[in-house]
Amino acid sequence: MAKGFIVTIGREFGTGGRKIATELAEMLGVKLYDRQVLEPIREERNLTQEEVDHIKSVKPSWWYENVSQELYDEEEKLVLELAQKESCVILGRTGFHIFREDERAFKVFLMADKPFRREKVARRLNINEGSADLLIDEVDNARENFTKTFSGKSRYDARNYDLVLNVTGLEPKEVARFIAECVQRAKM
Repeated sequence: MAKGFIVTIGREFGTGGRKIATELAEMLGVKLYDRQVLEPIREERNLTQEEVDHIKSVKPSWWYENVSQELYDEEEKLVLELAQKESCVILGRTGFHIFREDERAFKVFLMADKPFRREKVARRLNINEGSADLLIDEVDNARENFTKTFSGKSRYDARNYDLVLNVTGLEPKEVARFIAECVQRAKM
């Protein structure tokens, strides 16, 4: 087993998870892996990012089931290979499940109150609050469906994580600093 650490970050849509993960990776001096992990797989299969997102968001049907499982298996293999080479932060990708038995892993889930997420999403995407609510629900449902399909668990189950953090009203840098401190205490 490789030395080092792995931080996995799951999140609700609109929590600022990508910014937090970016800040955290920078603070820890490691790489961040997120959806770009799929780039080689996507290119090999000649799929657009939108097609991959759609395949991953729907409940597997007779047509999508094999494609979804193959994409997930390839992505999981790639994530495991990357984490064997170096310490890293992994955003999404059911990291809590992939590394569930890896003692190097520190698994985090970020949540926030709906009004906080609504305001953030509306401002970032320049949409009204009603549209932001619909988008939050759509993305959260797709992520939950994906997680349940491939891990058999709910991403909202706190037992999947070492740290569940409500980031309402907090700045990404503050959150990243707190997580970095927790990782250092737990893994070093």
